[in-house]
Amino acid sequence: MLLIGNSFFRPYAEKLDELSLDANIENHNSTIIFRGGENGTALNFWNDSLSNEHNLIKSTLEKGGISFFGMTSGHVSDNPTDGFKQWIEYAIQNNPNVIIFISIAPFDFPDGDPNGTRPDWQTFAIDNGFSSIQELYEYYLNDLIHHQIIDQLRVDFPTTKFFTIPTGWATFNLYQMQLDSLLLDPINLFGPSSSSIFTDLKGHQGDIVKKTGGLLWLKSIYNVNLSENQYETDYNTDLHEIANQIMNNHDSEYKYY
Repeated sequence: MLLIGNSFFRPYAEKLDELSLDANIENHNSTIIFRGGENGTALNFWNDSLSNEHNLIKSTLEKGGISFFGMTSGHVSDNPTDGFKQWIEYAIQNNPNVIIFISIAPFDFPDGDPNGTRPDWQTFAIDNGFSSIQELYEYYLNDLIHHQIIDQLRVDFPTTKFFTIPTGWATFNLYQMQLDSLLLDPINLFGPSSSSIFTDLKGHQGDIVKKTGGLLWLKSIYNVNLSENQYETDYNTDLHEIANQIMNNHDSEYKYY
């Protein structure tokens, strides 16, 4: 598989390598191409045609043999499929049966951008007409990514399989559980990766989030039964069950399995 994205995508792509090995998935092999922030969106990877990353993505696709092509979410209001469409057109030339997925990232800056360009999550949600950050993410996931991007790509590429991974729910669910004192581990909102939801103000993911999101990917892509999976998370909180519930709640129209 070819996986391209930013820091809200890369940790799960890397975790999938570990989880696939642990689950004895045969023939798992991934090429991960990373750039930070907006530079890691499909559109910017495509537009930066002189970059090493752009050319590496192209050369990987040109070799053929790509079964899955995964990209991180991003939304351009005037042309939502821009970037995704160009990469898919390029991909299917030598990989006609490639399966496309988009990992839907969470919003950043949970406590607000210290530069003042973004308020905290609750204010951000209210400013956009929603009562909570979870409601805003539900809108982003369904109305923007699913309906404006995936549905249109299915029209443009009627023989190609598309699905999404609602990776952001790993962040939002664990964040809410921490606020509600429902986690069975001493996890802070901010701090070191091993003991926090977020490692910085940007909202980069701590280890507990990465592992939960990785389990989401394992279920989404390889249909591993998380109730029976023996991967040791090193947490008392049942991350397998959290991931399982997220996938059970994910719209079946946008699942691979």
